[in-house]
Amino acid sequence: MQGTITIASVSQVHTFLGRAPPPNPHVTVIGASWQPPMTIVAPIEGHAIRSEVYAVSLKRGDECRLAFGRQVFDAQAGTIAFLTPGQTLTPLVPLVAPTVGELGWTLIFHPDVLSGAASHVREHGLLRYTNDEALHLLDDEQETLTAVVRTIEREACRAPDSFANEVLAAQLTLFFNYCRRFYARQFQTRARAQGPVLERLLRHLDAYWSSAQPREAGLPTVAQCAGALGFSPDYLSDLLREETGESARDHLHRALIEAAKRRLASTSQSVSEVAFALGFEEPQHFSRLFKQKTGATPSDWRAAQLSG
Repeated sequence: MQGTITIASVSQVHTFLGRAPPPNPHVTVIGASWQPPMTIVAPIEGHAIRSEVYAVSLKRGDECRLAFGRQVFDAQAGTIAFLTPGQTLTPLVPLVAPTVGELGWTLIFHPDVLSGAASHVREHGLLRYTNDEALHLLDDEQETLTAVVRTIEREACRAPDSFANEVLAAQLTLFFNYCRRFYARQFQTRARAQGPVLERLLRHLDAYWSSAQPREAGLPTVAQCAGALGFSPDYLSDLLREETGESARDHLHRALIEAAKRRLASTSQSVSEVAFALGFEEPQHFSRLFKQKTGATPSDWRAAQLSG
């Protein structure tokens, strides 16, 4: 493995391609099927590349093979791959552009372009999905996103004026809104194939609280649940939000309170014993959350159940 290369700007990407600096320093489109073939003038195969810019690519399927840390990513045709600032990848084979007639492109933009109107793009969980949670597009979805990218490309080829950042922010917002729509379709497809995600989450939590894990590992977290189900935390939360309208954290808290109620109603365990059995380190933290969610302390809730 060679040394690490840092890509800190859009202009630096152009330098690697032997191209003149882009008219707009914040955004560019490279490797597109409608552009001349790429010529990479700097050797990057086998080099770790640390990105300080965003890159979103529509993969043809055989134009690249990348390693993210120890995980090798072989893109399927029609796959959207996201690279965010701070990530490191390693090209394992030479990069080539898609051939004419086959959709493929890489949209690159600097974090500064997300200021202002498009700042909420930073919060999209999809930018933090893992590579095996990539977006797999249908043919018409590929055409839709490609049309937006070509619009962005035309704007990026203009010399920036006082409207440039606002226009690009709006275009990127549209791009990511389409991505979210297409992910929603993918979530629904996955749910039909694997079963409702909420049911799988609740089964995992029931098994967790029936084991010795809470006393050893503490309260289950969204990250722990996501790992057990084979998802990243953001992907799990977005799956559940699409399925139920609520986040993973919402369901985790609700399941926790229901588990507490079952123990309070069906066992003689003290409130402290219930808290420790669920994974709380301090009983007062349990009592505080229980009252926040139910309006009553655990002791008062148990007393009401017994008197009823």
